[in-house]
Amino acid sequence: MQVWLTDLQHLLAHGDAAVLVTVARVEGSAPREPGTKMIVTREDARYTIGGGHLEWKAIETARQVLKDGMHMQRMRRLERFALGPSLGQCCGGAVVLAFERLDVSDLNWVTSLAKRTAQGLSTVRSVSFAPMPDAVMLSDPEPGAEDTDCLLWDGAGFDESGALLTETIAPRDFKVVLFGAGHVGAALVRVLATLPCHVVWVDERDAAFPAAPFVPANVTIEPNDAPDEAVDNAPPGTYFIVMTHNHAVDLVLAERILARGDFAFFGMIGSHTKRRQFEHRLAARGIDPARIGRMVCPIGIDGIVDKAPEVIAVAAAAQLLQAVEANMAHASSHQTV
Repeated sequence: MQVWLTDLQHLLAHGDAAVLVTVARVEGSAPREPGTKMIVTREDARYTIGGGHLEWKAIETARQVLKDGMHMQRMRRLERFALGPSLGQCCGGAVVLAFERLDVSDLNWVTSLAKRTAQGLSTVRSVSFAPMPDAVMLSDPEPGAEDTDCLLWDGAGFDESGALLTETIAPRDFKVVLFGAGHVGAALVRVLATLPCHVVWVDERDAAFPAAPFVPANVTIEPNDAPDEAVDNAPPGTYFIVMTHNHAVDLVLAERILARGDFAFFGMIGSHTKRRQFEHRLAARGIDPARIGRMVCPIGIDGIVDKAPEVIAVAAAAQLLQAVEANMAHASSHQTV
C-alpha cells in the first residue's frame, strides 16, 4: 500500500500540481531512510521525511520549485541538507532531497506505477536531473532485485550535470487475517488501518462489524459461520491474529493455522493458562510441538499489563510489526547469500 501514490494520482487527476519530495541519499544518521516520500502542494504537505527544521526547509524549497516550474516542463532539483546546528537537528548526518514538480502530464506514469503496485509487482522508477531531463521511466527490476531501494547516481556531483535517481518501489503490504470483531478486534483494526497491510476481518456475527462507511480502506469484512475457511483461503506468509469471543472457536482456528505451517505469524489473545490448556489439546490432536511453539499467546509485547482494548491493540500491533521486520530481514539475508 503506497498511499502517497494514491494521493498523488488524485491530485494530478484533478488538475493540481504538486512536488514529490524524496529522500534520495542519506549520509550518516538521518531521521528517515532513502526512498521516503512527501507530497507538497500550495496549500499543504502530506507525509513526512522526518519532521523538524529539515522538513520545514524542504517544504519551503518544494513551494519554490512549484512556483519556478509553472512555465517549465519537468522542473526538478536536488539539494543537500546537513543535519547539524544550522538546521537545529542533532542527527549529525546529511540528506540529499530530490524535488520533482508534477502535473497532469505525469498522470500516466503515476497511474501505471499505482496499478503495478496494486498487482504486487516491484517497479524501478528512474528520474533524470539533467538540464533537459527525460520523462520518468518505469521498468522491471533485475531478477532477484525486487526489494525496495533508492540510489542517486551523481557522477561528478549532482550540482554539475546529469544526476540520475533510481529507486525500486516494492509492494510492502503484509497480509493479515484477523478473527474476532469484538472490542479488541475493532480497536486493532483502527491501528492496522494506518499500516501498510491488507486485513481480512472475520467473524460469524455480521452485526458485530461497523457500517461500511466506517470500515478502513485496507480492510475486507468477511462474515462467516465457518471462520476456519478463511485460514484455508489465506496465502502463504499470512499473519494470523485470533481474537474471538469463543475459546472453542479459538482452538479450531489454532489447529487449522498450525496444521498448515506456512504462516508468517500466529498470535492469539488470552492468558498463560489458556496457552497451557491449548498446548495440551493441540498436542493431543497431533500438532507438532515445534509448530505449537510458534503460537504467540498471550499476544502483545512484554511489559504492558493494562487490559483496555485500545492498549491490547497497540501492544499486539507492535508485536506484529516486530514479526514483519524480522521476516523481512530474514528474507533479505537469504537473497544476498
